Amino acid sequence: MSVESLFPRLEPLLPQVQKPIQYVGGELNSTVKDWDAAQVRWALMYPDAYEVGLPNQGIQILYEILNERDWILAERTYSVWPDMERVMREHGIGQFTVDGHRPVQAFDVLGVSFATELGYTNLLTALDLAGIPLESRDRTDAHPIVLAGGHSAFNPEPIADFLDAAVLGDGEEIVLAISEVIREWKAEGGPGGRTELLRRLAASGGVYVPAFYDVDYLPDGRIKRVVPNRSGIPMRVVKHTLTDLDEWPYPKKPLVPLAETVHERYSVEIFRGCTRGCRFCQAGMITRPVRERSITTIGDMVQQGIEASGFEEVGLLSLSSADHSEIGDVAKGLADRYEGSNVSLSLPSTRVDAFNVTLANELSRSGRRSGLTFAPEGGSERLRKVINKMVSEEDLIRTVSTAYAGGWRQVKLYFMCGLPTETDEDVLEIADLARKVIAAGREATGRRDIRCTVSIGGFVPKPHTPFQWAGQASWEVVDARLAKLRKAIRSDRNYGKAIGLRYHDGQPSVIEGLLSRGDRRVGRVIRAVWDGGGRFDGWSEHFSYDRWVKACEEALADEPVDLDWYTTREREAAEVLPWDHLDAGLDREWLWEDWQDALDEVEVDDCRWTPCFDCGVCPQMGTEIQIGPTGKKLLPIAAVSHS
Repeated sequence: MSVESLFPRLEPLLPQVQKPIQYVGGELNSTVKDWDAAQVRWALMYPDAYEVGLPNQGIQILYEILNERDWILAERTYSVWPDMERVMREHGIGQFTVDGHRPVQAFDVLGVSFATELGYTNLLTALDLAGIPLESRDRTDAHPIVLAGGHSAFNPEPIADFLDAAVLGDGEEIVLAISEVIREWKAEGGPGGRTELLRRLAASGGVYVPAFYDVDYLPDGRIKRVVPNRSGIPMRVVKHTLTDLDEWPYPKKPLVPLAETVHERYSVEIFRGCTRGCRFCQAGMITRPVRERSITTIGDMVQQGIEASGFEEVGLLSLSSADHSEIGDVAKGLADRYEGSNVSLSLPSTRVDAFNVTLANELSRSGRRSGLTFAPEGGSERLRKVINKMVSEEDLIRTVSTAYAGGWRQVKLYFMCGLPTETDEDVLEIADLARKVIAAGREATGRRDIRCTVSIGGFVPKPHTPFQWAGQASWEVVDARLAKLRKAIRSDRNYGKAIGLRYHDGQPSVIEGLLSRGDRRVGRVIRAVWDGGGRFDGWSEHFSYDRWVKACEEALADEPVDLDWYTTREREAAEVLPWDHLDAGLDREWLWEDWQDALDEVEVDDCRWTPCFDCGVCPQMGTEIQIGPTGKKLLPIAAVSHS
């Protein structure tokens, strides 16, 4: 039975909302397929506004991979703003996709990619608008399977009640495997209903179905154990690791947004994973090992992507792009190819100690200098040892001097506040560092118009990192330290005006901490916040700390746990953590030893260039570090059109 487009009902209502263009669809390289010709249908959701969600690399890659199969249809949906939500409720219009404006409820799977935990309330809005019961136990065979992925899925426990399933790690291969299971089950007539489909998905060991696991608690609130509640369900669920990135050169045809979005560029992921071992960095820990794309594949992807999209900026993405073993050749090869055209290159993430003059010059050859961001993360040398961010003050000063001398006038430095063992002094050293950076820039250029922006985020301990046991700093402590830092910078007559300071106050970080290390009991809090009007919690203008505090007090009133228990409390080695049954490949003992090393201020090298430190990923996951150099060079393109 065919599914009708909701657009005829939606279109006349669009003048009533802000930015109606985000709901229209029809972007360059988007796909609308014949509903009846597809056997398996996915609605892919990024639980934030269109302008944030459209550029999301993960969704774009899966959208393209799924739609390349003639028997699968994939469409996209994003969170609607509160004004649109109101209009949809008034007129009985459900959550829809932007491609075919089809009701999300009609799809086989609603796949939601969470890059941050603050999108959880947006998931509930989408489910409710779609007419899908909020809790998985209330759903019938008529409803889609609600499946979560993305970095936050490595601890999906706070939203376990709302999910049917979750997938850990790289999505490229597993979405096709899931589609095969659904196709087979549907071809057999859907035997055993939704429960049997979920059982088939879970039995593979690669899909986590929360309903198939029971959580038992100790009287003091800690978890006693998490165990499967039926036979044939694995004790642990393991993450997926793509082993050859060159075989998956996506997105080939990037989506070109109709409305303004946060990134207007073609992004090529030049490698995945990171082994620098920064102890606060969940992304670095859960995406191990390092897998590089070869220089030739990168060149091909850039050429194809620009031709398919018309973008003029190419971002070379990864957790630390200057660490690619052939980054010099990649940058030079691309700069040679596109010299004289309107195409510019950017490295969104650059490590201080991997950046040099040559790289700086290649990146700015097009004449456009995008901003440079460096992330020392900790203000003092001591704190950088604690977090294993091995950047010395000399490294930083030398690097920014290079950049300023190379024609950059503006450098951004990123730090965190509230790190384990941090003191007021550690934070005040950020001001000293910024002053030295400005001084070095003035000396290198002989000019006074040198700027440095200091950007500070609140530290949130994350699962599957050595800091997963750490107590989080309270928002009062973070705010007090930031106030002292602001005063120190502003009161400096010589340098104060040249230093910009941007920071987030501590309250949202506390809630992110609750959601990142929470267990299933936190689901009640999320539900209460949503019932109380919580939407778009990642946006400061929509976020209400008081709403979250009140929800915690009410939803956890009968439990031996509260907001502080989840956030500022330090965990013991033996405590069962909510995500211990979800396997990111990291050896728990290794993580604990690294946490002890942090407290002892001991640094650990990058295992890419040194012997193995036994973190556990490679042997356990059957993977290995895959890096060059390949020794190849990028050849000129036969005929580059300089349109």
